Amino acid sequence: MTRFLTLADVSEQLCITPAAARSLVLSGELPGIQIGGRKLWRVEATELENYIQRLYAQTREKVENGSFRDEA
Repeated sequence: MTRFLTLADVSEQLCITPAAARSLVLSGELPGIQIGGRKLWRVEATELENYIQRLYAQTREKVENGSFRDEA
């Protein structure tokens, strides 16, 4: 398994746009780092998994509390 993912990899795995992946990193919601002279963003695979698990936990809590609203 690759340790670091590009924002394109992140966007593909989450089925979101690259701009949305960049926003997650820039907001600090998804930890990322900039590497090299071109300051390319990378997200550690374990950080992406942690982010996904946090979203599952938040969703589970909302469902259990009856406060989940389907915004789709």
